[in-house]
Amino acid sequence: MNHLRLLRYVDEVARIGSIRQAAERLHVAPSAVNRRIQDIEEELGTPIFERLPRGMRLTAAGELFVRYIRDRGAELDRVRSEIEELQSLRRGRVRLVASQALAPRFLPAAIAAFRKTHPLVAFEARIGDHVQAADALRNLETELALVFNLAPESDIERIDVVEQKLMAVMHAKHPLARTPGLRLRQCVDYPVVLPNRDTGGRQLLERFLARSSIRFQPMVESNSFEFLRGCLDDRASISFQMAIGTVLNEPDIVAREIDDRGFPRGELVLASLRGRQLPVIAYAFAEFLRERLAALD
Repeated sequence: MNHLRLLRYVDEVARIGSIRQAAERLHVAPSAVNRRIQDIEEELGTPIFERLPRGMRLTAAGELFVRYIRDRGAELDRVRSEIEELQSLRRGRVRLVASQALAPRFLPAAIAAFRKTHPLVAFEARIGDHVQAADALRNLETELALVFNLAPESDIERIDVVEQKLMAVMHAKHPLARTPGLRLRQCVDYPVVLPNRDTGGRQLLERFLARSSIRFQPMVESNSFEFLRGCLDDRASISFQMAIGTVLNEPDIVAREIDDRGFPRGELVLASLRGRQLPVIAYAFAEFLRERLAALD
């Protein structure tokens, strides 16, 4: 597979835009990377990179060639997985992009449960939003995505979709912690700490507020749910999170369902790239996730 290793030099430069930085990540000399690129350009009879003052940029021919490299790599991963499955080794690697709400509890629990029957399987889990997940699928950087509000697109296969409620999250000693049928208007009198606008929960909240007279002035905004939970220790602040991310068994934190009429629900989407044949082990994990999502539903 030595030729694929050398082709990876090109792929790494394409991703980073720098021969020097790519060489550092590959643990080889920059001259070796540059020589491999020159050899390929000579063989193809055309440049695959534009040499710019601040780095390297793919030409149109380079875009085609990098797609070829990534397709070959993905196909090799699939074949390796099938060979390992035939040998009953149960090895392989599953790459997944998941929403932040899944990171504390759901995804670690799912991986741990799967590895009980597949102990030699490794996982590469990235936390990202629906835009990052779609990009990773298209660039063949991941086999699966499990994210909120991934819209239907022609090249994305939505394997499963589960509705999720948005919950108000607060300290157990908060004045509204025991309020049944919580309405958003009741939250206005308290400091609101919100996840950033890339998250599925924030987008649901904004969608409802856009057609409501209720207005929130966030005191804190962050891309870290862990940080936002820390902000609730003042026993006055309120945050919002999708239901799957609120099951943490934290005695000092409670989650209350929002009871406003017409409040939208989010979609938790399990997806892959349409037309791409998944490696056997990734397909097995996707089916395993479907079972766990069905239990949520």
